[in-house]
Amino acid sequence: MDSKNAEAARTHAVEEGEPGNVMTGEAVQLVGQASLWGNAWKKLRRSVFFWFGAIITALLVMMALVPQLFARGIDPRACDLSDSRLQPSAQHWFGTDLQGCDYYANVIYGARVSLSIGLLSVIGVLIVGVLIGALAGYFGGALDSVLARFTDIFFGIPLLLGALVLLTVTSERTIWTVSLALITFGWMTAMRLVRSSVIAIKESEYVQAAQVLGASTFRILVRHILPNALTPVLVYATIAVGTFIAAESALSYLGIGLQMPAMSWGLQINLGQNYISTSPHLVLFPAAFLSVTVLAFILMGDALRDALDPKRS
Repeated sequence: MDSKNAEAARTHAVEEGEPGNVMTGEAVQLVGQASLWGNAWKKLRRSVFFWFGAIITALLVMMALVPQLFARGIDPRACDLSDSRLQPSAQHWFGTDLQGCDYYANVIYGARVSLSIGLLSVIGVLIVGVLIGALAGYFGGALDSVLARFTDIFFGIPLLLGALVLLTVTSERTIWTVSLALITFGWMTAMRLVRSSVIAIKESEYVQAAQVLGASTFRILVRHILPNALTPVLVYATIAVGTFIAAESALSYLGIGLQMPAMSWGLQINLGQNYISTSPHLVLFPAAFLSVTVLAFILMGDALRDALDPKRS
């Protein structure tokens, strides 16, 4: 739109009271969002799967924040080699590990590490994916083509394989380095979801009206486009937390993830696999916690997706 047409549009807006219509458009936009989430909450309240996932997730968050509350006050690093690989008992609910440490306390404290990596990875993936997807979808053209090809390159690298190679050349493998490796090879789905949503939303009337009235690109993206484009990303993010927790556990199981003395479910499974025939509790309990955690996030994500889908009653 050239300057004369833009000025004419502004003049017409003032003469016809169109600014009020634009504000009404923004109000309708906000009402639509509120209605969408309100209807979604009504559906979620009736979902058994959502409540199962939400309750398990809440317990995991509490377990990660205050593990000593769940560990019965037992120090997970208080070990006695003479008690190595004891079977579960009234004194040691999950038995003991190779060093004679209380295994129940170790599994409980492992929730903090696993959940931290899952959340850090998802936050990083959302930052990178939303930024690149918003730029590609809004500006289009050559920038979109370059960013799309750049994304395709990373899509060709499997998450676990890419993270494994990156961590292999890393001298110190901590929560931060493992999370960074997962972010590096895990942001592409979020980018594509945001890009497709932005492409569809940027043609909306309220976005075009904001452009005519001279709103900045930043304001249009932040105020008008992204709030409406993030719904599918939030669903993906919920499921992705479980995916990244499982990925970290797989890396630790392969000996490429976290290192001792870190407490991670994957690392515990890795250390216990050689004793599975004589001490199955070393694998059973961390594997059970890992499976239930991943299942909880997947169920929550599926329930959220169904609730936000207007085609579903």
